[in-house]
Amino acid sequence: MSALRFSGPVLPDGEVRDVFVRDGVITYERPSGAETAGEGWIVPGLVDAHNHLGLEDGGATSDEVIEEQALADRANGVLLLRDCGSPADTRWVHEREDLPRLIRCGRHVARTQRYIRNFGHEIEPDALPDVLGEQAEAGDGWVKLVGDWISRDAGDLVPSFPAEAVAAAIGVAHARGAKVTAHCFGEASLSPLLDAGIDCIEHGTGLTDVHIAQMVANGVALVPTVLQTDKFPGFADAGRSKFPTYAATMESLHRTRRDVLMNAYDAGVALFVGSDGGGSTRHGVLHEEIRAMVEMGLPADYVLGAASWRGRAWLGWNPGLDEGDPADFVVYPRNPVEDLSVLAEPSYVVLRGRVVS
Repeated sequence: MSALRFSGPVLPDGEVRDVFVRDGVITYERPSGAETAGEGWIVPGLVDAHNHLGLEDGGATSDEVIEEQALADRANGVLLLRDCGSPADTRWVHEREDLPRLIRCGRHVARTQRYIRNFGHEIEPDALPDVLGEQAEAGDGWVKLVGDWISRDAGDLVPSFPAEAVAAAIGVAHARGAKVTAHCFGEASLSPLLDAGIDCIEHGTGLTDVHIAQMVANGVALVPTVLQTDKFPGFADAGRSKFPTYAATMESLHRTRRDVLMNAYDAGVALFVGSDGGGSTRHGVLHEEIRAMVEMGLPADYVLGAASWRGRAWLGWNPGLDEGDPADFVVYPRNPVEDLSVLAEPSYVVLRGRVVS
């Protein structure tokens, strides 16, 4: 394969450079015969830190649909996916050099009859350490707990598991080399998870100032998924007739979610970007999540970094495009920090050194 040349400002520093691609990696030494492939603003490959590859409303989907989902994300400039729970076996995606890099999380681990049917392992508390340990060994370094969900008995959001089971399970996952994240809408599930040393919180609309301080002290990340939390009024309406307390809770969480997010940012919690793609949520919409986070009040350069160079570093990948780094990047016709709309129209998507879009 011929060497390729791209030129333009390279984010995050914005220095104008000639970027060469040879044998799947970046070089700044001009190879002989390099072909000029394109010009524009060059951004390290985007990261969707909360994605559900292989998930649809009824549960696991086919390999053909998984491929379609992954290609939709790739066309959006997303070249690294952190799966946050899927009932489908997506290990084969690792073998496809034309599909985004994937960090698998295994299946959601939830309480019996307290989660969406066919999505995850539904278990009782005494099984939690063993099952989370199994998922730790089956995934790519992350596991996913369902921290809270509606209890039909209580008629409201309730923690899925007692604190002692959570602590034991997180300890097992850590001992087996995996980090742990958890779905959390409400407040009550958060303290046991944070006390147990969890690594990340998904959604986090119930975070208090005490929780936020604990997250900062312990380096716990937050993926707020604001497109998903924008659906809370619809969740409330759907449950209002049977569960009025739950409906009121979801409406309250929706009203306060911006303040929670900005308090976390102001305090220094590390925020990352996730579309929650899967189930009823479309794939290929990370640019919409980025814009939604900025519209909530976060700085554009911070959010873009969270969805690119900082997100890559957090997940153990090259944050920039240095000599010898994997050639995974996106080229845009305008500066995406100044014009977020350009994220919907990448000029070139380069994955493993190949122009794929």
